[in-house]
Amino acid sequence: MLADVTTFVLVHGAWHGGWCWRDVVAPLRSAGHDVVVPTLLGLGERAGEFRPDIGLRDHVDDVVGALEGADLRDVVLVGHSYAGLVVREAADRVPERVAQLVLVDAWAGPDGASIDSLAPEYFRSWVDSVSDGGATPVPAARTAGVTDPQQVAWVEALMTPQPRRTFSDPTRLTGAVDAVPCRAVICTPPGRIPFGAWARGFGWPTVELESGHDAMITAPGALAGILLEDA
Repeated sequence: MLADVTTFVLVHGAWHGGWCWRDVVAPLRSAGHDVVVPTLLGLGERAGEFRPDIGLRDHVDDVVGALEGADLRDVVLVGHSYAGLVVREAADRVPERVAQLVLVDAWAGPDGASIDSLAPEYFRSWVDSVSDGGATPVPAARTAGVTDPQQVAWVEALMTPQPRRTFSDPTRLTGAVDAVPCRAVICTPPGRIPFGAWARGFGWPTVELESGHDAMITAPGALAGILLEDA
């Protein structure tokens, strides 16, 4: 066990829930650290709370609430994919509670950016073509690099529709987040979303991880090892 205990807060991406971190949580806790795994409003086991008006701000509130509710400080705040926007805004709001940000193949942009504004045209077109009633339906697990049949069955049984508004709401940043140390984990081989280019554009240190986009499912041990470097 390490001499010092770090609190990791792991925030899932679109269509997922806290469940997706299962195989990352175990090695972090085995190393003696605390792990908090919130599920964002309207997703995962909170799918019964789905409303078409749920937006990015609701999910930022979830993360800030998790930090403030348990009076967590000096946390390593980890965001996967869509949650890159969520955790950066949360850290901007309460920077005194965040020691380190880690973005895992995550969306990132300046104040006012959204997934809609950052996304390549093909992604926006797909979202618009399939969304209905304020919800974007679940994509196939293989689009996130999950190909093992058992993992596919697990993931596709638990993913839930994403509130469409979370992709269109603009990020609200004051600049406070820029003082919080951040690094990025970039999954390789890269897909069509330029996660690596965004991270390098911000000047963040990056580490490459050979895995699918859903690294917490396809390479959980390796991802946990990278996170432990920030403990």
